[in-house]
Amino acid sequence: MIDQGTLENTLAAATARGGEFAEIFVEDRQSSGALLDDNRIEELSSGRSRGAGIRVLVGESTGFAHTADLTERGLLEAAKAAADAARDGNGGVRTVDLSSQHVDSPSPVAIMPETVAKQRKVELLELANGAARQVGDSIAQVSVGYGDVRRRIQIANSDGLLAGDDQVKTRFSVSCVALGDTGMQTGRESIGHSMGFELFDQYDVTELAVKAANRAITKLSARPAPSGAVTTVIGKGGGGVLFHEACGHGLEADHVAKQATVFAGRVGELVASPLVTVIDDGTMPHEWGAFAIDDEGKPAQRNVLIEDGILLDFMWDELRARAEGRPSSGNGRRQSYKYLPMVRMTNTYIANGETDPEDIIADTDSGIYVAQLGGGQVNTVSGDFVFGMTEAYLIENGEITEPIREGNLIGNGPEVLTSIDALGNDFEMGAPGTCGKDGQGVPVGDGTPTLRVPALTVGGTAA
Repeated sequence: MIDQGTLENTLAAATARGGEFAEIFVEDRQSSGALLDDNRIEELSSGRSRGAGIRVLVGESTGFAHTADLTERGLLEAAKAAADAARDGNGGVRTVDLSSQHVDSPSPVAIMPETVAKQRKVELLELANGAARQVGDSIAQVSVGYGDVRRRIQIANSDGLLAGDDQVKTRFSVSCVALGDTGMQTGRESIGHSMGFELFDQYDVTELAVKAANRAITKLSARPAPSGAVTTVIGKGGGGVLFHEACGHGLEADHVAKQATVFAGRVGELVASPLVTVIDDGTMPHEWGAFAIDDEGKPAQRNVLIEDGILLDFMWDELRARAEGRPSSGNGRRQSYKYLPMVRMTNTYIANGETDPEDIIADTDSGIYVAQLGGGQVNTVSGDFVFGMTEAYLIENGEITEPIREGNLIGNGPEVLTSIDALGNDFEMGAPGTCGKDGQGVPVGDGTPTLRVPALTVGGTAA
């Protein structure tokens, strides 16, 4: 994207006034989207942004500047601004000799979305809309969305690194509203992978739409959720977002450095049930949080954070890793070239157990089964959380029975990790997500097998 000579000159300028480390992050992002709502195409969009962010480190000070001008003059001006922000003073000229690094993508693309006609994308929306409405007369509203993004990045730094990546993601979602005697209920299904338009060779959008519509209709006859401490079984894939939010952020090295997590200083200790192994893996083929290199040019890695309940390590970006004299774990990520990188999760999940999920249900005399969680709130320091249940059922005499609604799961993530007493062998990744942190959003994946927690507080409306 930027020729090597220009990159080398820019890095030399960035370190000319005493910069100890300099980095250039170049990004070219293209995206398109479509939205159907109330039987009409409401939106067809496309966009492109290009630019570079330049970071300079001097001691513990960081200077950062970004520019949409990718000429050598524009880059040199940004490099000078970043260097000035890092430190005022005189320094010698530092020559940087870049060596190109190639890392194979875990997610090769067969059909680039930009080569597919917009009409074909609209047809998918219409197919899903029609399928959802045919499920039942109670379906009053259907919203269908499509989106794709191609993100090409290039990273060069004063250590001699030169690397790049071409990341493509495609997603599709269906939301349905059903009306009945109990009021209005919603159902949603979504798919998203790090791949091109071949996504739709693997998934049938009409099946996705039927699932969303059936979820909304089922909730019309659901009973109010119970309240109080309840044995809770969370289905495969369904609880990933809970553990991502309530525990994953506490395993990021920047929170550890600030002592803003209950996991700080506990490496080598038992912090979870011995059944639990937690992994963050940016190399998972075609998953939503997968990539070849992170936004600091480090290869994606499979990082075991907790193994058999023992805390082994945290997630690291380059800045925190350098301070600790250790390598990055490939978790330096940023929303775009306009932002500094920070420690972020990729695909974070609880690994498979050994128990048949049917046996977990049969061994639960009474409780609730949560098939899907919705949005929630989390205190990332303590791990305290509240999550809505978007699909849940009663468990009675070892069987899943009636659907329930209007309930929240309330608890503490680290405490839940230690209390898991059953783990299924049916691991599955959940729906694609966007993780927000300090004003930045990045694509992430999460997943779990079926698991059981002996007591979680349910905030329901049943008397």
